[in-house]
Amino acid sequence: MPTTTNNRITGIGSALVDILINETDQFLEDIGKEKGGMTLVESQDIESIMSKTTQSPVIVPGGAACNTIVGIGNLGGDARFIGRRGDDAHGKRFESQIISCGVKPELSVSTSPTGKVLSVITPDAQRSMLTFLGASTELDPKGITPTSFEGTAISVIEGYLLFNPALMMSCVKAAKAAGSLIALDLASFEVVNASKAILADIVKEYVDILIANEDEAKAYTGFSDEIQAMEVLSRDVSYGVLKVGKRGSFVSFKGELTQIAPMLGNDPVDTTGAGDLWAAGFLFGIANGFSIEKSGQIGSACGYEVCQVMGAQIPETAWQRIRALI
Repeated sequence: MPTTTNNRITGIGSALVDILINETDQFLEDIGKEKGGMTLVESQDIESIMSKTTQSPVIVPGGAACNTIVGIGNLGGDARFIGRRGDDAHGKRFESQIISCGVKPELSVSTSPTGKVLSVITPDAQRSMLTFLGASTELDPKGITPTSFEGTAISVIEGYLLFNPALMMSCVKAAKAAGSLIALDLASFEVVNASKAILADIVKEYVDILIANEDEAKAYTGFSDEIQAMEVLSRDVSYGVLKVGKRGSFVSFKGELTQIAPMLGNDPVDTTGAGDLWAAGFLFGIANGFSIEKSGQIGSACGYEVCQVMGAQIPETAWQRIRALI
């Protein structure tokens, strides 16, 4: 672990509001969106798609790194989040809600609107995301310094920041200079495909914990086979993680591969935030010195519980069940 006296986990990424609707596969086809992954759009594109649905949306705080940090706050961890929001109702609601989850916000405020993500959830519980980044794109790379990550055990750097190479490099350099471990979740296969020119070098030089799902791992490694993919994912990092959905996950540490069982129960309602909340549980465990198995168990519990609700906000009754595992 890094030389820090606490177990603080600091996340940096997009401060976004999630807008969730249940729709059909045909709806996705009609709007020209491939199932799964994330597509960058303009605000008016989201408004246009919303005009085509008769479903009532659920609106909650979102953003990949923020989801993870909110999970860590709810677990009782020392959680910080760095981002940029708009000076609007969405932005104010975003900040107040993450504070209520035990997160200390480090949010700059913009005159641009707060970013938002439309997640279209199909009957198989998969989500397809259309993202307007808004104010979140204005996070200034020059404002990210080692002080931003002072006293941090693990820095969660959002994979979507790879779309902004200057900001990504500023984040990983500052976190590394602060003596923090760096956790990078590959975010989506679109992110991996779009950032191949820089991604491998960033991982090799800066990343300690590399997290991917099956689609992201295939895009990054070129392999569908789990063992082959894990060999590449873990090659240049301390922890290589492959999430395989309802089959659980694999973690490689110091050359030893551990298979983590999923938490079994009800069928998922919505998979939004499943990977982000799995990471919350796992990273909370690692930061607190738990074993790979124990950290993975907490991750599986967080991933299961978030799939039982719409959006990435686990209710308090479920958090109580998860904390009981700790």
